[in-house]
Amino acid sequence: MLSKSSSWLRAAVQLKAVGFLRTAVRSESTAVLEIKNPYKLHKLEADIPTKFELTKDEAIHYYQQMKTIRTMETASGNLYKEKAVRGFCHLYSGQEACCVGLNAALRSTDAIITAYRAHGWTYIRGVPIAGVLGELTGRKTGCAQGKGGSMHMYGPNFYGGNGIVGAQVPLGAGVALAMKYQDTDNLCVALYGDGAANQGQVFESFNLAALWHLPVIFVCENNGFGMGTSVDRASASTEYYTRGDYIPGIWVDGMDILAVKEAALWATNYVRTGKGPLVMECATYRYHGHSMSDPGTSYRTREQIQEVRLKRDPITGFKDRITGCGLLTAEEIKAIDDKIKKEVDEAVVHAKTDPEPSPEDLYTHVYSQVPPGFQIRGCDPYTYYNTK
Repeated sequence: MLSKSSSWLRAAVQLKAVGFLRTAVRSESTAVLEIKNPYKLHKLEADIPTKFELTKDEAIHYYQQMKTIRTMETASGNLYKEKAVRGFCHLYSGQEACCVGLNAALRSTDAIITAYRAHGWTYIRGVPIAGVLGELTGRKTGCAQGKGGSMHMYGPNFYGGNGIVGAQVPLGAGVALAMKYQDTDNLCVALYGDGAANQGQVFESFNLAALWHLPVIFVCENNGFGMGTSVDRASASTEYYTRGDYIPGIWVDGMDILAVKEAALWATNYVRTGKGPLVMECATYRYHGHSMSDPGTSYRTREQIQEVRLKRDPITGFKDRITGCGLLTAEEIKAIDDKIKKEVDEAVVHAKTDPEPSPEDLYTHVYSQVPPGFQIRGCDPYTYYNTK
């Protein structure tokens, strides 16, 4: 028996030596894994699991989601460089474990609202790849019919995509208030970055959420930089999970999808049972600049970025863990990668060739309820258009 599993044990020992895997126990199509870095807690006595069972189907699902987002973002960057994408474009590459891990703990009836780095979240909440890329290129088949672009994407119970720094946090608290009025056990996840963490409206939202015991999880995706300013230069306290003060908080390694998922499962149960809001900090990293107009190398070195890619990458790290413990083979991983590339390539073609909105489409979706015969004025006093 030992001889049959000795090759797997050697692989596990090798992975442990380079920091990818602490514990992995093979059991047919499941593995028991342990988080890479311990959680940090603020005003909590939480027994968040540090070991958990992962099935082969789950491993495939999470890897496929993260890899799709990474491949889609690479395509987004290429479309921008080809000038097929105009305006702002903020890429999510490097942060995939945050949205995939958090989403794994949510229901379809839960709400999400985030900032302008929204492509990954849009996809993970049900918008197909073509709907994301088509929105980037301003096509009518985009998820906002070509009117929103990179920062304003929406989907079922996904409220964007918001371009004003920090403005989505009070909106998220408002969504949670609506859910409380509706007397459901659904919740809202309101995401913001470290660059928005010092906004006054964030703390105002914390205050009201605590006063009214709102079902909201405030998640700081701390990628280390607010535009080109490092967290150490911007914040007197960089322990963002403690910033809620009177609101309990959790710090989690945002490059470890399994750690994010387990922390999120615990947090959602806490909030659903009426205990009030939580603050969660996901420590992550973005590989590209703040936006496509930022090369991202004037405030950090290329060597620093490469070091994170080599040692902490959420996709490579997860792939090494699931292949090292025998859940998937290298051949299975390659088949997944090839399938994803084909899907993204097909979506790119649609993003370049699908029809653009007509001029008349500019006057639609202005009002939620349009009176019969109502018209909107054009660019001069003599031109009016029907709306719907």
